[in-house]
Amino acid sequence: MRAQPPATAGASDKDHAVRIMKRGPRRIVLTLGRCLKLRCPACGRAPIFGRPFNVKVHCTACGVVFKREEGFFVGAIMANVGATEVLILLVYLLSLLLTNLNEQKMLTALFVVGLTFPLAFYHHSWSFWLGLDHLIEGLSREERSQ
Repeated sequence: MRAQPPATAGASDKDHAVRIMKRGPRRIVLTLGRCLKLRCPACGRAPIFGRPFNVKVHCTACGVVFKREEGFFVGAIMANVGATEVLILLVYLLSLLLTNLNEQKMLTALFVVGLTFPLAFYHHSWSFWLGLDHLIEGLSREERSQ
């Protein structure tokens, strides 16, 4: 279950939603820049991935939790699949317009794009999904025992 931010005295759900959605353009650009660099969307100091294809449990610098509940990163997977499909379509349309490749060569090129792009975009799709969650809801911090 996702940890909810502490409610302030007298604040309604609507006030909370308005406060969360008030993200200025500077904050959005900063967060997306951190995601592009595969850094923590909250602080930007620590990497999101410890090893290739392995998301860290939490940020080592600020303690926000990266590993969420089961199914949280389904959106990142869907974004990766969607971006791959769009890229394949663009490559196909551009190759129709700009080249005269035969069907076999075109299918081979599209197959290579379909295999390599999802692997190359994997880390960024997860990073952007985590950053989007940070912009919308805010990331919960790790409970530290004192």
